[in-house]
Amino acid sequence: MVAALLLALAGLVTTAAAAAAATDGPCTPDPQTACIAGTMRTAAGDPAVGVQLEVSGPDGSSTVTTGQDGRWTVAVHEAGDYTVTLDVATLPAGETLTNPDVTSRTVTVELGRQGGAIFRLGPPNSAGTPTPSGSDSGTPSPAPDSNRVAQQLANGIVFGLLLALASVGLSLVYGTTGLSSFSHGEQVTLGAVTAYVFTQSVGLSIVPAAVLAVVVGGITGWLQNAGIWRQLRRRRVGTTQQMIVTIGLSMALQYFFQFLFGGGRLRILTASSSPVHIGPVVLSVQTLASAAIAIVVLAAVAYFLLFTRTGRATRAVSDNPALAAASGIGVESVIRTVWVGAAALAALGGVLTGLYFQATTWNMGGTILLLMFASVTLGGLGTAFGALAGSLVIGIVSEMASLVMPSDMRYAAALIILILVLLVRPQGILGRADRVG
Repeated sequence: MVAALLLALAGLVTTAAAAAAATDGPCTPDPQTACIAGTMRTAAGDPAVGVQLEVSGPDGSSTVTTGQDGRWTVAVHEAGDYTVTLDVATLPAGETLTNPDVTSRTVTVELGRQGGAIFRLGPPNSAGTPTPSGSDSGTPSPAPDSNRVAQQLANGIVFGLLLALASVGLSLVYGTTGLSSFSHGEQVTLGAVTAYVFTQSVGLSIVPAAVLAVVVGGITGWLQNAGIWRQLRRRRVGTTQQMIVTIGLSMALQYFFQFLFGGGRLRILTASSSPVHIGPVVLSVQTLASAAIAIVVLAAVAYFLLFTRTGRATRAVSDNPALAAASGIGVESVIRTVWVGAAALAALGGVLTGLYFQATTWNMGGTILLLMFASVTLGGLGTAFGALAGSLVIGIVSEMASLVMPSDMRYAAALIILILVLLVRPQGILGRADRVG
């Protein structure tokens, strides 16, 4: 049934494209700009001045020269893989690369973030073993300035809010059914690609397209529960077997999306949003609007859970389904409501995340699924407010981590924080400790 709904959208699919240009010079990441940067130092540790590097990729090609502090930076306006090539002839006299065979590195960058490419100078290593792309052990990275710290913190808060939209629904599903749904990430992707179809193929503006994407997401949540999960619960299929079904459903939906939309990046909106300066922080109007929408929706979810009859019933089912049923609460009705709401929240999160990253892909939801599970686990399994707290922590840590490590490793830092917190507090930030024995 979900596939049938998606096939109805397939006839509306078209592709969208955008062009941009690369620039060099001082760079601060913002929603329309990514930075590729590095620092070059001589074998003695002094700045390597006047070294030329060429940066080429989706945004074109540009040449940059290291400054008096040995640093260089290039601003690009198109995400993707960039190749940084060093001109060995411009190295300071007497200096050589630690690995003379590696004069270029490939950096994957995303808009609003910084990627690093560092070339280490010094005596060639004896084995000639290449060092990892984008980093050189023993070479200090550029110290982040206060403006960049503030920018990454703001990015982390926004990303955490958008991540919470999907994580809260995932937590509610787990709390009411005990099911860890690995296909929840595809609900995020569904929201993003549906908004893409309605904006780029149908020609709607972003607001009605987002509303329709949320409606489509809610419908697929109802269809999933009615057609799959309710039937499995009625047949008393265990949650482990159901979880395996979600893994298979996730894989099927991912490749279904790839079949419909291809493997490229899909821009929901092709026009760039105007930047807004808040002190040292630069955010687009689009990003600020997305954050505001997320705050309002999360506040509405909190009000629903705390002050409405259905919300209190949802919390009762999450605490003890058997006792809730004995108290006269319609458990199946609550679960159906949770599935619809969780899928709709995930779809909204997909739309706003696609706008935040300036594009979506067929596997976007799968990419952030591990972060969603980390948020739910960190906050406390089955706790909606814990999922919100965990999402903010994960979002901030993953963005701030790019200050000290390559951007493509920032999610690993969030998972390390998850492990450290659980070692100290196994039940999570807002979870309740279970008594054993």
